[in-house]
Amino acid sequence: MSGHSKWSTIKRKKGALDAKRSKIFSRIIKEINIAVKEGGNDPEGNPRLRLAIANAKGANMPKDNIQRAISKAGDKDAANFQEITYEGYANHGVAVYIECLTDNQQRTVANIRSYLNKHNGKLETNGALSFLFDRKGVFSVSEKVVEAKEMDEEAFMMEVIDAGAEDVEHEEGFYNIYTAMEDFGSMVKKLEELGVEAENAELQRIPKTTVKLEKDAAQGMLKLIDALEDDDDVQNVFHNLELTEEMMDSM
Repeated sequence: MSGHSKWSTIKRKKGALDAKRSKIFSRIIKEINIAVKEGGNDPEGNPRLRLAIANAKGANMPKDNIQRAISKAGDKDAANFQEITYEGYANHGVAVYIECLTDNQQRTVANIRSYLNKHNGKLETNGALSFLFDRKGVFSVSEKVVEAKEMDEEAFMMEVIDAGAEDVEHEEGFYNIYTAMEDFGSMVKKLEELGVEAENAELQRIPKTTVKLEKDAAQGMLKLIDALEDDDDVQNVFHNLELTEEMMDSM
């Protein structure tokens, strides 16, 4: 899985950018909303809410904002969000997989189709592109958090491998841990047992192969990704465009 750390790195870089636009907070609030509606407002008995709160902390979301989001999600008049995914091809055959939380499916699909059409792309039927991606649990853990628990690299890696980690990459001050989708919950529990809080933990769609584009074409693709990510209904955008260091710096 060497090289997949680019996906974790780009998520962190985009996360920092989104935080400036308050975008990431909006996404987390929606995740808290759906978690509360599914399993109640007690994080001890609601793993999805516990994870959403951990991600909120990793994004430096104020505690008052987190608690307000939990309380508001329990109101009977709170918006009901639906999880929905869209798949399509962008220009030059780049596959795009879009995860949304929406309270208006008609609005969302119209927007997604519009973004793709504007960039010479096309919306496909659900399931058409699933074979191009592996769904993996991805955890980003700061090495400082691990060191605070008086664990060295070898000890920490052995712990997470025992919990089902398929791969662990240690670079740029972070441990990037990859698990099979079915081992995601086990890794969440293991990190909780270790007292190690991930800066970000989620199921991502990792491309099996990537498409390499020339600089101008790649820049056009990045504009599409930005347009999709700026939409309030969009939670995550995954694609199989090959990410170079130059492109990551531009993002």
